[in-house]
Amino acid sequence: MGEAIVITSGKGGVGKTTLSANLGSALALSGKKTLLIDTDIGLRNLDILLGLEDRIVYDIVDVCAGNCTADKATLTDKKIENLYFIPASQAKDKNAITPLQLKSLIMSLKEEYDYIIIDSPAGLEAGFENAVMGADRAIVVTVPEMTSVRDADRIIGLLEKNGIDDVTVVINRIRQKAVENGNMLSTEEILEILSVNLIGVVPEDETVSGAANKGEPCVMNEKSIAGKAYMNIAKRVMGEEVKLISLKSPNVFLRIIDAILNK
Repeated sequence: MGEAIVITSGKGGVGKTTLSANLGSALALSGKKTLLIDTDIGLRNLDILLGLEDRIVYDIVDVCAGNCTADKATLTDKKIENLYFIPASQAKDKNAITPLQLKSLIMSLKEEYDYIIIDSPAGLEAGFENAVMGADRAIVVTVPEMTSVRDADRIIGLLEKNGIDDVTVVINRIRQKAVENGNMLSTEEILEILSVNLIGVVPEDETVSGAANKGEPCVMNEKSIAGKAYMNIAKRVMGEEVKLISLKSPNVFLRIIDAILNK
């Protein structure tokens, strides 16, 4: 049996869908048969990050309603072997499927895939319960701002109430200089508030938005520091022990040496 992981957040705009796309891609690149499921019905975005928006015929609502099989709705990624995707519906509302329908679907799909990554709607919108029902564990995404961390704390409580005890956090878009200046919460401060294990820290990186616009996850860009962070998160998901990426900028001399060595 494979493992289902729900990616969720207390508020929108923190990089939840970006993490879903890159984590799924990284797992597939590591040789794991991986299925991404977009459960954010009405606000479909994961397909754009994967560059699959023009190939959608059926969606998750069609599968749960019995209009098609899961195989018919599943798209094979064009760039990454072992990566598959079931899109959300743009035309239906979030009540178009029930938690039990989605749980039943995920349970059946776990027999076919190593990992199922569930991209959840942000916050407490209708659809959150759908997304978490079939999950074995959860990754909560937050940014280093007090409002986002407070919302993440509330989501962690709801996950535990829904029977998900294995909850970890990803801190996204962190800038070390802002942390040092006191303008952004540190990793330690965030973990003290949330009281869950850290599975990854992703630094602010302009390659993320560029990759999203191209429909190509940044884990495919060897020069992307965020891509390296996402790849390390995937390794930790698979049980490997990997050190966090250093957020401290090297001095000018070290940057010159690095540039020479990596020509």
